Amino acid sequence: MRLNDYVWSRNPRGMHVYSVYQSPLQIERYSQMRAGWAKLMAVGTEYVDDAQALLDRNITPCVRLYLGPAGAAPFTANWRALTDTFARVGVRWFEWYNEPNLGVEWPDGVIPDWRKRDEIIKPLMDNWLLFAEYVVSIGCYPGFISLAESIDIPLAAVPWMDTMLRYMADNHFERFQRVLANGAYAATHPYILNHWYQNEPGGSASSARGMGSLNAREGGWHFEYPYDPRGQADDPGRTVYGGTALTPYGDPVGLTAMGRMFNERCAEWFGTQAIPVLGTEGGIFPFRDQVFQQDNRYPAYDARSQAEGTVAMFEWIARQAPAWLFGVTLWKEDDYWTFEGGTAPAITRLAETPVVLKEVPAIETMGSSLLVPTVVPYGPGPIHGSADFHMVILAPGLDSSWFFDSARAYWDTFRPIVTTMPELIDLVPSSKSVAATVIATPEIVETMERAIRDRFRFVYFDLVVAIDPVRVKEVFDGRVQLGLRFG
Repeated sequence: MRLNDYVWSRNPRGMHVYSVYQSPLQIERYSQMRAGWAKLMAVGTEYVDDAQALLDRNITPCVRLYLGPAGAAPFTANWRALTDTFARVGVRWFEWYNEPNLGVEWPDGVIPDWRKRDEIIKPLMDNWLLFAEYVVSIGCYPGFISLAESIDIPLAAVPWMDTMLRYMADNHFERFQRVLANGAYAATHPYILNHWYQNEPGGSASSARGMGSLNAREGGWHFEYPYDPRGQADDPGRTVYGGTALTPYGDPVGLTAMGRMFNERCAEWFGTQAIPVLGTEGGIFPFRDQVFQQDNRYPAYDARSQAEGTVAMFEWIARQAPAWLFGVTLWKEDDYWTFEGGTAPAITRLAETPVVLKEVPAIETMGSSLLVPTVVPYGPGPIHGSADFHMVILAPGLDSSWFFDSARAYWDTFRPIVTTMPELIDLVPSSKSVAATVIATPEIVETMERAIRDRFRFVYFDLVVAIDPVRVKEVFDGRVQLGLRFG
């Protein structure tokens, strides 16, 4: 497929319904804001008639098959039948699973964590792929799983995305590649906080107007966080993947960030050129009677400036965003239409502002042909010469002070990374390599071998058994005397 083969309104403006069982939808609200997208959550057929009515108004419905807290539930026959019902009235855009990096999406007792590859990632990917293959088979578009934009370690969106895509590369390369080539898109949730701004008239690219002077009809808008000039001036080198000391687990909180990551990873690992991205929740939240400044590096905003920013955001998507960004469905309908008994200022501004349609180029999603299957390593890549990173990993029961008391001379000589978190290895891309010196007491050696040596095929595993501090000191002092980093 090419990007321009995807069937949609070409209008980036969208809105998310406020609930399941909301039908009949107040479609006049979507017409009022001149929407091009409507995000629906379907438990059953309650939104089928609404979907047809939306399509009649050139508003493209995106249907999330609503599971509730079902975690990695399989795509069963009844869900296939419901998909068929929507597809028969013209719906093409579907979602399966939602923010699996949040506990609320899982049954009681399940704690989501991207490091639980077999327990969490495997069933999600295996079951999602069955859904995606079916949706593609009926000429429709499956959305790759949306993530909450968390930076908390177990929930962090960037390592979640990396781990999911690496699993596909390791286990379902050709199948996933075919899905990407035949209608897949990435569903993202860009709740962008105040990571946007408009330049002062005549000011530099990092200058920012105050919230009282924003004007959607004037230029100078920036929605490319974390790659915008203001953010880069404050923290040079920051990317969605992190890249700086302030962002060890990435920075996904921007309009294009997770979509950019998905496209870059898929280009590197699966040979894609451009896969569509739809923000199926997000935008600039319409807070009432309040001023918000979630990140003090960027200007604060209120309801009026949120309205200007929202109009500008949709026009930026149409005119300046990457070709693959198709729009955002604002979260959510009731917050915009029960705003102090009326509608939010953003709706008024959208209603009075003509839509800017997006011109989608004829870019092949996969290029001229599919890749020859290759093996993409999970975790760090092979070592050529010396490892890019050397980590000293302390097993449970040992802390960093214990290491420095026992092996200070070794650290002074070789300066490895010292950590009690073996999961840091997951954050190293396959383009880099790792050597891990693991210090473990005898009873936990096998556990550490399973967690590191058996899981990461290219990591050099250097074991030091910690019988007592005196013995550990002798081992590391001996390495220093011989000039050997590893035993």
